[in-house]
Amino acid sequence: MGGHSVSEDDSTVNTPLLRDRWRHPRLPDSIKLKTSLWSELSGAVGDLGTYIPIVLALALVNNLDLTTTLIFTALYNIATGLLFGLPMPVQPMKSIAAVAMSESPPLTIPQIAAAGLSVAGVLLLLGCTGLMTFLYRYLPLPVVRGIQLSQGLQFAFSAIKYIRYYQDISTSKSGPARSWLGFDGLIVALSAVLFLILTTGAGVDDRSGTVNPSPQEEENETRPDPKLKVRRRLRVLSAIPAALIVFLFGVILCFARDPSIFKDLRFGPSKISLIHITWEDWKIGFLRAAIPQIPLSILNSVIAVCKLSGDLFPGKEASAMKVSVSVGLMNMVGCWFGAMPCCHGAGGLAGQYRFGGRSGASVVFLGVAKLVLALVLGNSFVTILNKFPIGILGVLLLFAGIELAMASKDMNTKQESFVMLVCAAVSLTGSSAALGFGCGIVLYLLLKLREFDWCSKKSESSGEEGSSSIA
Repeated sequence: MGGHSVSEDDSTVNTPLLRDRWRHPRLPDSIKLKTSLWSELSGAVGDLGTYIPIVLALALVNNLDLTTTLIFTALYNIATGLLFGLPMPVQPMKSIAAVAMSESPPLTIPQIAAAGLSVAGVLLLLGCTGLMTFLYRYLPLPVVRGIQLSQGLQFAFSAIKYIRYYQDISTSKSGPARSWLGFDGLIVALSAVLFLILTTGAGVDDRSGTVNPSPQEEENETRPDPKLKVRRRLRVLSAIPAALIVFLFGVILCFARDPSIFKDLRFGPSKISLIHITWEDWKIGFLRAAIPQIPLSILNSVIAVCKLSGDLFPGKEASAMKVSVSVGLMNMVGCWFGAMPCCHGAGGLAGQYRFGGRSGASVVFLGVAKLVLALVLGNSFVTILNKFPIGILGVLLLFAGIELAMASKDMNTKQESFVMLVCAAVSLTGSSAALGFGCGIVLYLLLKLREFDWCSKKSESSGEEGSSSIA
């Protein structure tokens, strides 16, 4: 009887555990689903509004190898998902991309790679020595926001030109005003803008506006409140992968404009090989692209990301050292093969969180999708991109730029806003984030010096001397 009772207890207790292990076989904690599968899949596309337009532009303007970039960014996504356990984004280095496309002539792939490797070396040094942790603790937030604001506005300005004027992608020059009709007309671009506004709105300010309702919201939905219908509708709209839909709509228009694309498609990846970087490539890449990228990578790719991760995921704030080393290692591997220089970014993390990403599984799903696309289509995807509507590319760039610029909305005092706006203005006028960063630091220190109470310090020191003499 005793033995039989133990057997029954074992069966009732252990069977559910065995079933649970069968459903989730040895999954690392970092990629275990924190919400539903559909929420994580939705969150996976939250950063495509930044990733897609920049990759497309670099492929068209700078002949970026899509197979190489897709494969390496896929591996980056999978690795960061496993390492951080957060929907940590993998984004193009925006300043390097902007310089590479806007230079005349555009930067070559070895020059872009040299810029990425230079930035990677700096971030590895800062991360491994602990200097990045020091900067994270003491760098003024208004300066961080100023850099983000200037970079976001630069992308937005370029996007408006893409929407309003015909573009020669090979020379990065604007042509005559775009016509209203046609597959790449203003009506198509404005329709995409309206769709993105209706589905994504102006963005989510806090966790109450995310796809998944909180337990309190679920309890309140049983009460008759007219506002609940609006909240439910907004959650449904927020769950739509809007940037991906707009991109796929652009792909459909590619085939509508030129059906012969079907004949030119070749399946399978292209060959991946090491690239040769000359001394001249190092000099151009470092001076023109790496120098303006370094402060942006430190501020937006590391410091702002860590701060935002703590805001969105209390108790799971990403380490500044780990994020810095992660960006460095990614590019130290991929750039030697011609992959696009990549980093993490606060805007991408906010976007993926907004659409439902709550764990590393979100970016792992995205990495698997990129890997499949690279192995199936490879570089034949360039054939499609040659017919991609530039107006839609401009729409995606516009929303990516505004998303980045809106990170500066948390400046609560006039002094903070003053430092941020001066930093942004200098960065935009001088076309240098490094110059804006330096001016922002000097201005911040001058304002602090102006408010410093020297008299209080003198009285404290004299009081200490008097007490010591009495003693």
